[in-house]
Amino acid sequence: MKALCWHGKSDVRVDTVADPVIQNPRDAIIKVTATAICGSDLHLYDGYMPTMEAGDILGHEFMGEVVETGAAVTNLKKGDRVVVPFTMACGSCFFCKKTLTSCCDNSNPNAKIAEAAMGHSPSGLFGYSHMLGGFPGGQAEFVRVPFADVGPYKVPAGLPDEKVLFLTDIFPTGYMAAENAEIEPGDTVAVWGCGPVGQFAIKSAWMFGAGRVIAIDTVPERLRLAETHGKAETIDFMNVEGSVYDRLQEMTKGRGPDRCIDAVGAEAHGTGSIPAVLDKMKTVIGIGTDRPASLRQAIMCCRKAGTVSVPGVYVGFLDKVPMGAFVNKGLTMKSGQTHVHRYLKPLMEKIEKGEIDPSFLITHRLPLAEAPAAYKTFRDKQDGCIKVVLRP
Repeated sequence: MKALCWHGKSDVRVDTVADPVIQNPRDAIIKVTATAICGSDLHLYDGYMPTMEAGDILGHEFMGEVVETGAAVTNLKKGDRVVVPFTMACGSCFFCKKTLTSCCDNSNPNAKIAEAAMGHSPSGLFGYSHMLGGFPGGQAEFVRVPFADVGPYKVPAGLPDEKVLFLTDIFPTGYMAAENAEIEPGDTVAVWGCGPVGQFAIKSAWMFGAGRVIAIDTVPERLRLAETHGKAETIDFMNVEGSVYDRLQEMTKGRGPDRCIDAVGAEAHGTGSIPAVLDKMKTVIGIGTDRPASLRQAIMCCRKAGTVSVPGVYVGFLDKVPMGAFVNKGLTMKSGQTHVHRYLKPLMEKIEKGEIDPSFLITHRLPLAEAPAAYKTFRDKQDGCIKVVLRP
């Protein structure tokens, strides 16, 4: 089959690789009908995620048609259309029973590697390094899905791929970010980053009763989308009078936003401050992995006793995070990989009812063969690219 494989920093290629096969009675084989490039895939593309190996198949946002199932998979049959959560869950461990499925104890066979880096291992992930399982991803013609008796969710008849594809990751991720923000009716919510997750965080903030949503970015097409589809007020952080902090203080009469969401993560672009310059230098020379400029801003801007929600992916250790401000302002922070399984049913129902059509985000529809060029276009924010959907 054809699959998009990682070969090093900024080097991804469509290779011919072996077809996946059933390895466990709980497996299923899925013929991929649609897959997407996620912002967190760029951390692999840019070389920030450790334990990648040449030839690894990328991609964790995918859906398709069941073509084969293991003997223990009785909930699926050949021909079913399914979306597949990017996080894997066994369904029976301590965390899965609490619906904290991205913390599953049993789905990462390389848990020891993750424990050395993080203290404890999260769940296994598709196409996202050997530290998180070494599982081949879904930017391919076919994919093996472990724990298929728990993960894949059937798509109701009549819903096209593009309306449901983002249930695999970014729609639930944006929704969980808003949930983690603990939004109360009428709250002012500030969202850093108007990429795909940020756009869904904006839409979800309204669902949780926000009275006002303010979006921060500098890419014109992303800001426009936040304004038109997200009904958000916007701040261009590269073209704001004063600073983002000053502007948010002005907009909130000195109190600050009630809830702040960092939907940027590890590769934030600073604005020339000393910490931002140091972040960049450290990543360039290989002694740092993360640029937490957005997180710093969110902590400084959030009102006292507010909440900072972090769906943005971080890789390693962060420098110059203002913990003094965080503690003395009495802030709460919530984060984590998304417990996708928890949200599939309620968010699918919102799509069925017409409350949201997630396909508004798609700007580029391409064959898998064009994936290497699409990664660069997406990473460099060229051609108005916000979200790429690939068809194997």
